[in-house]
Amino acid sequence: MACVHIPVETERRVRAAARNRCGYCLSPQHLVMARLEIEHIIPLSKGGSNDEANLWLACPLCNRYKSDKTVTADPETGQDAPLFNPRTQRWSEHFRWSQDGLRIIGRTPTGRATVAALHLSDDPDALEVRSYWVLAGWHPPDD
Repeated sequence: MACVHIPVETERRVRAAARNRCGYCLSPQHLVMARLEIEHIIPLSKGGSNDEANLWLACPLCNRYKSDKTVTADPETGQDAPLFNPRTQRWSEHFRWSQDGLRIIGRTPTGRATVAALHLSDDPDALEVRSYWVLAGWHPPDD
């Protein structure tokens, strides 16, 4: 899909609202070695728009895994569940960190489906990077 132009002011507002971190794995821009991307919560291919209310930040890893998904199976129940919407839902209601701070654990069907779809707890590169962040005392985030 071609790159979609998002106005600079819209991007600034989205970055500020997202506190410059990925809406899914909470990786902050200052620790990620790539620019966090403006992502479409509802993909354009699924009828989403470029409206600010449909935009959020995602790290490249989460954004690639999410792709055009909006729903996926909850691994616990097998039932389809909507993916987490970082603009309208609270992260802490759907997820928590494992005791070692490396893995994201889903608390709800939406949380579990999102963890599975975005590989939030099983991507080896993400787990390795988080382990270094934990050692440095930068992770997991307090909120």
